[in-house]
Amino acid sequence: MSYDLMVFDPNAPPPDREGFLKWYENQTQWSENHNYNNPDITTPELRAWFIEMINQYPAMNGPFASDDIDNPKMSDYTVGESIIYVAFAWSQAESAYQVMFNSAKKHNIGFFDVSTANGEVWILDQCGEYICIHGGEVTKKKSGKWWKLGNKG
Repeated sequence: MSYDLMVFDPNAPPPDREGFLKWYENQTQWSENHNYNNPDITTPELRAWFIEMINQYPAMNGPFASDDIDNPKMSDYTVGESIIYVAFAWSQAESAYQVMFNSAKKHNIGFFDVSTANGEVWILDQCGEYICIHGGEVTKKKSGKWWKLGNKG
């Protein structure tokens, strides 16, 4: 078992929860016609995110694989055309979540908390705010103020 998170091209999935989860299921069938270890096949934003992430959480496979097999931060990156799925050691869960979330926000890409029961999906909205659009506790913006809508999804 691993602690899994995913980043994605925010233009790729449907915006609703049901559509997103079907898209996610399809993406994780790993049926694209390429090697899933090389970031050259993904979007420029996802590739930039990947290059930043491997500085803190080295890749265990692919052209950027680390030789330090004893590093507890070594992680398994699976790179698709519009997603990057990452499996972390559970001992890294809290810090990996924060690093990956902040980096996804910085690179204006989507973020999905795969390892939780009602995983949050985050994207940049039209106002330039990084918001949870479904799953977990959905955060929306109204009249310049933030509020929680409860457990939507």
